[in-house]
Amino acid sequence: LEPGAPLAREELDSNVCYIATKKGGDVDKAFAEAEHIVRMHIASPRLVALAIEPRGAVANPEPMGQGLTVWLTTQSPHRVRADLATAIGFPEHRIRVIAPDVGGGFGSKGPLYQEYALASHLALKLGRPVKWIATRSEDFITTNQGRDQAMTSELALKRDGTMIGLKVRVVANLGAYLQSNTAGPPQRMMAMAPGCYQIRNCHVEVVAVFTNTISTGPYRGAGRPESVLNIERLVDKAASELGIDRLEIRRKNFIRPEQFPYRTGVGVEYDSGDYEKSLSEALRLSNYEELIRYRDEARSRGELVGVGVSTFVEPSGGAGFESGTVRVERTGEITVLTGSSSHGQGHETVFAQVAAEKLRVSMDHVVIRHGDTLAVQQGVGTFGSRSAVMGGGALAVAIQRVVKKARRIAAHLAEAAPEDIVQADGGFAVAGVPDKKITWRQIAAAAYGGKTPPGTEPGLQETAFFDPKREAWGFGAHVALVRIDRETGQPTIEKLVLVDDCGVVINPMILDGQIHGGVAQGLGEALREQMIFGDEGEVLTGTLMNYAVPRASDMPPLILGETVTPNPFNPLGVKGVGEAGCNGAPPAVANAVMDALAPLGIDHIDMPYTAPKLWAAIRASQGKSKKAK
Repeated sequence: LEPGAPLAREELDSNVCYIATKKGGDVDKAFAEAEHIVRMHIASPRLVALAIEPRGAVANPEPMGQGLTVWLTTQSPHRVRADLATAIGFPEHRIRVIAPDVGGGFGSKGPLYQEYALASHLALKLGRPVKWIATRSEDFITTNQGRDQAMTSELALKRDGTMIGLKVRVVANLGAYLQSNTAGPPQRMMAMAPGCYQIRNCHVEVVAVFTNTISTGPYRGAGRPESVLNIERLVDKAASELGIDRLEIRRKNFIRPEQFPYRTGVGVEYDSGDYEKSLSEALRLSNYEELIRYRDEARSRGELVGVGVSTFVEPSGGAGFESGTVRVERTGEITVLTGSSSHGQGHETVFAQVAAEKLRVSMDHVVIRHGDTLAVQQGVGTFGSRSAVMGGGALAVAIQRVVKKARRIAAHLAEAAPEDIVQADGGFAVAGVPDKKITWRQIAAAAYGGKTPPGTEPGLQETAFFDPKREAWGFGAHVALVRIDRETGQPTIEKLVLVDDCGVVINPMILDGQIHGGVAQGLGEALREQMIFGDEGEVLTGTLMNYAVPRASDMPPLILGETVTPNPFNPLGVKGVGEAGCNGAPPAVANAVMDALAPLGIDHIDMPYTAPKLWAAIRASQGKSKKAK
């Protein structure tokens, strides 16, 4: 960004890709009236998505060039198909993309990559199948990476801790080239900067730049973790500088339950929330007062122990529509086609649960199909914690339509009025006459056998494209207890409590699994992971020998809790949760680490908190104290 700096792309006249701003309220007035201003500079490390299955593609041309079938490790079969058609100049409707059981994605498998286009082009030219599978080393240096942005922020407050203004400037490293989704993650700050708090006057500027590094893009959280980290570190520092308890300052500024739907200082409307409820539950589960006593006793012995808290709100859903088709087969069995594409989230289980409950059948009568552009209607895909919100929403709407038509058919078969027909296990019944039952098999036989009511077309299948035109805003509170070895700098998380609110819970086990996975990747960022380049852009951490991804044995015990605040704008009442662990856990750990180091006069260190980094900071602080004496 400095004048005269070398250009990452010689064909461009600047390293700046874009500058975007978001304003709300009167920021200048707020800062002029501020009685205290907190300033911070925070850098988020660059991370590797590291899905267990590297990227791959198999392209198989049909005879005479009539079509092309491509098997891809993708999160968005229909979107990638459209981009592939443009890239290779082949008609979209002649391309079939199949995404089988994909071994993880985390955002990095969303876009069309050049290898997919090259394999498809060669298959068409040669008239033979072409296969490309990345090695782990290739996956390190060709797949989009995540994070890598720096935030410089100022928080304006009254002396009593009331937050009145916020300024944030983000400088985001996009890498050398733009993928279709590279530009998006840094812009999350423009929607999330105020967090859970009533900050009416905000100014956010995002400066996205090209560098001579690997392209970045969405990685589990995709701009959310950076936004939460920024505001939560600011709030903790404000509490410290003003001499206010960190819980008190949060509670003082929380958006209240009765204020929802709430439009924030950056113009985004939150749907529902009760931030005090989730914080209170996290404090209860963590036995917070006992943690503070434990910390203080340890400090009296010269040990480095800290307690950290983060409270956060996170968007999910978004980015267009999602589709769902529900078809009652001739036998009465249920087929669901969803535009959401599974890569480990448990779609087959959750969507089958939803369909079975709403259609009053057992789950073994429901089959879920996804990931095939030939079989499934146009869909958007799976990313951004959107499957239950968007895919589930589309499924719920399609089911409602099926039930409405089936009720008319059942009424016709029972020679009753539709308003007298009620749902029953396995089908429908006449209200007040439970023995007079019409099964799904009977309804389907009528639908496909020409025995429908006058004016009703044959068949029993409905498709819905669901787009609520808004995101769903989940929230939570996390508490961490961290110990740092004074002699080695090694940090240890002794307790981690995670309370999340994702609205109505469909499957508790899958919910817990999503939180576990998010926390594992969040703790990787907090404690170990960082993609490092040399001065000439060369990769220095391009293998598992030097990129420190967490092992299972590195995971601390997790204490999970939940509160339930339904989403009033979703037919299932749900919100997303797949990225909650990446969003809430790292700031809690960061605040705990800084709390542990506070007696040494250290108020900020950037993640990851590796033992060498913390050891050096401890030694540097001891050197300063000796000089002061």
